[in-house]
Amino acid sequence: MTNVESRLDHLVYGVPDLLAGVRAVADLLGVAPVPGGRHPANGTQNYLVGLGGRAYLEIIGPDPEATRPPTVFGLAALTVPSLVTWAITTTDLDRAVADARAAGYDPGDAESMSRRTPSGELLEWRLAKREPRPRDGLVPFLIDWGSAPHPAESGLPEVRLLSLRAEHPDPETVRADLRAVGAHLDLTRSDAPALRAEIEGRGGRVELR
Repeated sequence: MTNVESRLDHLVYGVPDLLAGVRAVADLLGVAPVPGGRHPANGTQNYLVGLGGRAYLEIIGPDPEATRPPTVFGLAALTVPSLVTWAITTTDLDRAVADARAAGYDPGDAESMSRRTPSGELLEWRLAKREPRPRDGLVPFLIDWGSAPHPAESGLPEVRLLSLRAEHPDPETVRADLRAVGAHLDLTRSDAPALRAEIEGRGGRVELR
């Protein structure tokens, strides 16, 4: 990967219709995303594609079997697919949260999360994430997989992430929050916030935003 934060864990690509979104990503990248699992607590389901190394693309949307709207990443109000945020990895979540708060940024409380994989395995991890998404999703949330197997190591179909960059009307405020969590993101000024990922798929380079 080039021009990409070394601690990148995954990109979050939100879709308003899960199965339609997965088909669109498959057409775009030339690989078929594989089922990740369901998140009953927030009404979502995801599919995954590897991005090289310990990084992956998460396609997430409303679980077709859920009885209530999704409660994360602004998915309930999403009308078009969007790269809604990203996550960076840490091996000591509590310390990372404390360090960010000491630097003037609150990444949210550490929470324990879990989901069942399609094979029935229970996957558990911890994260610190705020809702609504800080700085329109440009500031990553923190994730700690502990001793759990990392999703990128589960034999995912793989493409290559070439770059990750962002735009925002007030880039300096975003940079300050990025520094507080110890993250780097190439950032330029623009009228509207946007997160952009350049990916080399089977048919060539594409951009998700």
